[in-house]
Amino acid sequence: MLAKIKQATLIGCLFVFLFVVIGGGLHLNPGGALLAAAASTPLLIHFFNRQWSSRAVEREPLPSSRSPGVGRNIAEGEALHRSASEIETVVRQ
Repeated sequence: MLAKIKQATLIGCLFVFLFVVIGGGLHLNPGGALLAAAASTPLLIHFFNRQWSSRAVEREPLPSSRSPGVGRNIAEGEALHRSASEIETVVRQ
């Protein structure tokens, strides 16, 4: 419930911000500024949602403690992080 209120408030703030910036920057009348802000608010929300969702797909999130493969994922992560001396040993060989 609180998350929905927060999202609605953020969307309202974005709308007011766009109304002021677009209306003032382009010297639009109030009707034009209202229309521009109403059109650009959903476009910006859609753009940022797509940007963040593509970043979430690119990097693997941390495993949750309830996941059955946690032990395996942690072991794989430790295998990927080698110390400098281990890397030098591998390079010399």
